[in-house]
Amino acid sequence: MLEPVQPSTPDPRRARARVKGCKRYSLLVVRGDGARVLRFNFPRPAAVGAFVVVAVAISLVGALVGDWAQLRQLTREAKMFSQQLAEQRTTIDGFNRRVVELRREMAGWRELHVRIWEPFGPELTPGGRDRGIGGGSIPPDRLPARLSAKDELASLSEAVMEQGERLRALDRLMSRAGKALAALPSRWPVRGAVNSEFGTRLSPWTSVPEFHGGLDIRAEKGTPVRAPAAGTVTFAGTQPESGITVIVDHGQDIRSVYGHLSRLAVKQGDRVERGGTIGMTGNTGRSSGPHLHYEILVKGQPVNPRAYLWD
Repeated sequence: MLEPVQPSTPDPRRARARVKGCKRYSLLVVRGDGARVLRFNFPRPAAVGAFVVVAVAISLVGALVGDWAQLRQLTREAKMFSQQLAEQRTTIDGFNRRVVELRREMAGWRELHVRIWEPFGPELTPGGRDRGIGGGSIPPDRLPARLSAKDELASLSEAVMEQGERLRALDRLMSRAGKALAALPSRWPVRGAVNSEFGTRLSPWTSVPEFHGGLDIRAEKGTPVRAPAAGTVTFAGTQPESGITVIVDHGQDIRSVYGHLSRLAVKQGDRVERGGTIGMTGNTGRSSGPHLHYEILVKGQPVNPRAYLWD
């Protein structure tokens, strides 16, 4: 507590006059019971200066506390932004790795397309290309900068659209060729070991070379013979060499022959579906034991049945 210093005097009027002209202040330290403990005297300029210093100090402390609080908030926000940047960097890195993987996958698609379209000839291949290439080379130090994520995504989208168009073209081709492929005799009529292959062989009766126009497939007598493809029965009867025989016309100048049967399950003019039973294996005609003679004729000429068998 600051109070003016009042000298002891018996005259009240003189005391009041001296108080008005006093230029010193006192700081009293008082206990809780009201008893004065210490007293410090200060001249008035010192008291005013101390007050100003305290006020300025309080203002500075308040300003520093406010700046510290604001700095602390900015630090928290910086940490949060740093975490977000790290997460976004991780996401971008994962995106770039995925783009690389997709590009590699689409490169494999291009090779697959080439293998699929090659048998149909270059005139049907979508976007067919030849070996004519050219252009100047660019030094490594002048190569364009790496594409941004946005540009990478746009480039990838364009590549996906291109591959999608190729797949749609392939789907259109397969839809047109599907019926022709399904008509091919691609299924084994019976399952068994091949006793004699297509081509030249030694005759089992004369031991001299002879041409064998089909496959002799081992099968026990009475084994069902299944049609390898849909077709129409053009012959069902007996022939001198192949015994009980069935001939099926599959269209497109392709016919299949089944010889040495023991029994027929169809007659001439019948329509058979893929997998349908056309007869039973046997040992009729010129045969040394139970088996099936399976032959394919293209425009009336025998061809190797193995060229058609994939099922």
